[in-house]
Amino acid sequence: MFSFSQKLCVIVSLIALTSCSSAYYSAMEKVGIHKRDIMVDRVADAKESQQEAQQQFKSALEEMTALTNFEGGELEAQYNVIQEQYENSKEAAALVSARIEKVEDVSEALFDEWEDEIGQISSASLSRQSSVKLKETQRRYKTLIKSMHKAESKMAPVLTALKDNSLFLKHNLNAKAVGALQGEMLSIKKDVSVLIKDMNVAIEQSQKFIDMLEN
Repeated sequence: MFSFSQKLCVIVSLIALTSCSSAYYSAMEKVGIHKRDIMVDRVADAKESQQEAQQQFKSALEEMTALTNFEGGELEAQYNVIQEQYENSKEAAALVSARIEKVEDVSEALFDEWEDEIGQISSASLSRQSSVKLKETQRRYKTLIKSMHKAESKMAPVLTALKDNSLFLKHNLNAKAVGALQGEMLSIKKDVSVLIKDMNVAIEQSQKFIDMLEN
């Protein structure tokens, strides 16, 4: 159980985080960069990180495949390669998650501002048109963020498999260990295939959302 002081620290941290975001958006607004612009940039960043993660997981799969075809040589060196691939994949996954969080943060700020400003429009016709645009943007955003989170969730089983295989190889640097890993490859290939497929969907949705905001 958390103590009162620990709970207080968490609350203060959350308030500070929210304040920092609000201050950042306000500062950007003053130099002519609006939340919509930030939203476009962050969706583009998330899209880029997903593309990079795709390539990294493909690379990790290639190295694992090469390991299972290992026919002699220095297994420790091969272990180091696999371990590096795991660490790189973990970093790529963390970046994807961080950028999705940034998209969610600015989307909340953008939609709240949009709703507030609709209430300031005196023309019923213009207010109605803006409301329709807001609802359509929110609908498209929900599709986007759902696809992002779906792809994000598929990274975990691949990372787990890479870590398991890396540790197993570390503890058993011999040909028998390599043979044991061969049985794991079918599952890893399947997981990577699903991951790449879902990331392609998220990347496509990202571009569609960017196009909608820019037009």
